[in-house]
Amino acid sequence: MKLKLATVSLAALAFAVGTAAQARSTADPATDPAAAAAAVTGEPAPVADLIESVSIPYDQFQLANGLTVLVHEDRKAPVVGVSVWYGVGSKHEPEGKTGFAHLFEHLMFNGSENAPGDFFEPLQQVGATDFNGTTWFDRTNYFETVPTGALDRALMLESDRMGYLLGAVTQEKLDNQIGVVQNEKRQGDNQPYGLVEYEQLENLYPSGHPYHHSTIGSMDDLSGATLDDVKNWFRDHYGPNNAVLVLAGDIDTATAREKVTKWFGAIPAGPAIEPVSAPVPTLAEPKAKTIYDRVASPRIYRMWAVPGLDNPEYLPLSMGATVLGGLASSRLDNALVREQQLAVRVVASAQIFAQAGQFIVYADARPGVDQDKLAAALDAEIARFVAEGPSADELQRATTTYAAGQIRGLEQVGGFGGKAPTLAQGLLYSGNPAEYKKVLESAAAMTPERVRDVTAKWLSRPVFALTVEPGDRKEGGENRGGFFTGADAGGDSGLAGPAFYSGPFAVQAPSQAAEADRSQLPEVGELKPLDFPDIERATLSNGMEVFFARRDAVPTVSVRVDFDAGYSADPKDRLGIQSLMLSLMDEGTTRLNSTALAIAKERLGASLYAAADADTTSVGLNALAPNLAPSLELMAEYVRQPAFDANELERVRAQQLTRIENELNNPSAIAQRALAPILFGERHPYGIPPSGTGSAEVVESVTIDEIRDFHRTWLRPDMARVFVVGESSLGEVTRMLEASFGDWQAPAEPAPQKNFDAPIPQQQSRVILVDRPNSPQSVIMAGRVLEQKGTDDLTVLNAANEVFGGSFLSRINMNLRETKGWSYGVRSLVQQPLDRSSFLIYAPVQADRTADSIVELRKDLAAYTDDKGVTTEELTRLINGNVRELPGRFETSGDVLGGMVNIVTYDRPDDYYETLAAKYSALTAPQLDAEARKALLGDDLVFVIVGDASVVEPQLEGIGLPVEVRRSETTSGE
Repeated sequence: MKLKLATVSLAALAFAVGTAAQARSTADPATDPAAAAAAVTGEPAPVADLIESVSIPYDQFQLANGLTVLVHEDRKAPVVGVSVWYGVGSKHEPEGKTGFAHLFEHLMFNGSENAPGDFFEPLQQVGATDFNGTTWFDRTNYFETVPTGALDRALMLESDRMGYLLGAVTQEKLDNQIGVVQNEKRQGDNQPYGLVEYEQLENLYPSGHPYHHSTIGSMDDLSGATLDDVKNWFRDHYGPNNAVLVLAGDIDTATAREKVTKWFGAIPAGPAIEPVSAPVPTLAEPKAKTIYDRVASPRIYRMWAVPGLDNPEYLPLSMGATVLGGLASSRLDNALVREQQLAVRVVASAQIFAQAGQFIVYADARPGVDQDKLAAALDAEIARFVAEGPSADELQRATTTYAAGQIRGLEQVGGFGGKAPTLAQGLLYSGNPAEYKKVLESAAAMTPERVRDVTAKWLSRPVFALTVEPGDRKEGGENRGGFFTGADAGGDSGLAGPAFYSGPFAVQAPSQAAEADRSQLPEVGELKPLDFPDIERATLSNGMEVFFARRDAVPTVSVRVDFDAGYSADPKDRLGIQSLMLSLMDEGTTRLNSTALAIAKERLGASLYAAADADTTSVGLNALAPNLAPSLELMAEYVRQPAFDANELERVRAQQLTRIENELNNPSAIAQRALAPILFGERHPYGIPPSGTGSAEVVESVTIDEIRDFHRTWLRPDMARVFVVGESSLGEVTRMLEASFGDWQAPAEPAPQKNFDAPIPQQQSRVILVDRPNSPQSVIMAGRVLEQKGTDDLTVLNAANEVFGGSFLSRINMNLRETKGWSYGVRSLVQQPLDRSSFLIYAPVQADRTADSIVELRKDLAAYTDDKGVTTEELTRLINGNVRELPGRFETSGDVLGGMVNIVTYDRPDDYYETLAAKYSALTAPQLDAEARKALLGDDLVFVIVGDASVVEPQLEGIGLPVEVRRSETTSGE
């Protein structure tokens, strides 16, 4: 889990920061990259000042039944984040009942005694955003962000599944959700490296240890779950005295107390939860194992079990992992990727749970490199770090990066990582909602000696060395994940040890609260309309347009420079050149080599990246507001003066070839690479692999001159727009942009044009089966090209698609997942690039139901576009959800930035999003039916299936479509 931290007031940070334009490097980046970076960045805002101003004020109270409630007031938007955390996870599962905590999380979405039916229905009706639930080793949580006027309904739903659930749990629901969870397990197992977690847990933790088995559980245990089992599991673990409720947002404590008491107060306390003992085990001796998988190149792991959140030594271990292999300038990157060029990727991380965790290091071998040589070099670098520890500068950069990441995450009130879960995690794991503050302060005070000593203590113990080699799997995932597997970590297998914090769950007294009226769902109160920020405009002296919107919830500024390029700009005979160029831009500028550039970003706490989609190439920056000027200077240098070093090209080339090979081993990527050229034709700009990585043959032959030419041709100021959102002003931003971009002049050559005139092939509905042997799931993708363009008003089309497959409650998801249990989830979408749009269906399904799933998808689509159009219930849900969710859709600066980019790029009016409520409210069923019959037809759908042909092909004989079988492009795993 990740500790999410807090919002920051800029008032404490408003001090002058020298711009990078005033500093010119005199240090040689080849010999002293840190000094070269420092000369460019100047003196960034001190991390201690950032941390000093971090705060999430909260109030805390407890009901008589033991429910602990935290309240944080944040009035920036008319929404409230609701977050319920139960102190139960997979570590509480006994033998024979693995996967129960996660299974029950699914069941608790299937309706309660007073709110029958799927819980997503009433949540979508009120316009909830960020709604979901998750289960992990130590906890289960449910969360939703709702309009303030819908808070009573959200609290009624959460309280009903806490106190009034069992009467609604039926054998039919249990059987269905067992199928769904088993398909979730198959979906995870079916990915490259999908079996690694099993190896990690089974070998680091002894049989019987609470962290020995995966949260997903085993197939046998899931299949064996009885109705009595799950009901007893609920009674034992889901009482209010084992829960934390957080309300964050447009709410005050008095109102929260009244509402929470009303809805939760009458729920009786459950049994006391016995603490779980989960000591950190030590292997008796080093262990090594090799497994095989469909992967591009060997991956070498080094793993140790380490302390969890209940031991302060987890923090220096986490900081050590960041320095070793978590920063862009990490020790392992510098040594194994940049200098020795033995690996295409290295990662070190500390996965920390409540009572234990794993320190994991891995390296992906560069093609052609002897893996024994890579393993020896990896071990040598780890040993060197254990002996030396980090430098003060490395540790400072790790702390800055950590603090900046947490600050950015706290703009949300709820969701996966906003303010509400931050407070809940602190209380649940440490007994202190403000634990985030303590962690930040401890990180800022950390010394290199402390990191060295703690890292040496834990990484000097015996290691588990796992190697994943390309090849056919020797064992599958179907029977993995159980409590006892035969693997034994050895060493300390006793279960005496510290337990995680359980203080807040003591019951004060029997509940005396009156029962709330649950005869019907509470009415939705007054809902405030969306107030999208004003878009301000300016033009730099070189003609670059600037678009700005102010948001000041956190002291950050997000910047995007968008170029009219995208992967559709790749020459048809040179697919992949742009992706290679974007990767090479990360490897240095004319003043800063790759290491110095990475260090400069880390010193500033800046996120700087390049990316592309079908139509647009973007360079993005997220900067801390006090460091905005030097961050923009660094961004300008990154865009305008990439080094394009021929020596770095060979390393980046190897990385991209590995990415292509990995795509060819990933079932979803295989399907996407196959479908796009079929639908659009290979001459159309969109008829390319959508990842943009291109073909191996091209990437192997691209020259440095080609990359320089592409950059000069397409990344030019007369094809660029600048978008900025954050705590600043248009005048201040324009002044800084003028200093960094204003003198950038376009080349004399005319701006290039993309040609979308290539004819779209006429399709016949058929099946393309791509053979991927031993796949427990099949990935189905289907599509057709539409007449509409992305620049058209597609409100009605998107609404029609939402009913069919565009939401959790859509027809195809409710059929294949919630009724039949054949999939973890299916969906359809309307892709909306600037030119021709397309209609796509995505359905990962269990292998033995592949043909049945295609039959059901075609049947659902035929009915929808014939005589079973949109129902009154579907229309009401669609309108209510889309209208009421609008304020929550633009809670963060990133959301606003994305909205502003869409408005400008697609030539919408500035008030476009504010007009959507009226557009959705005016929708009628005949409108949607007509649009579906025009656009969402199935008579020319092309189906691509990626799965085991020996299992799937015999099923396809009776579906009435022509079938073509293709061999997968990759040779890995054969």
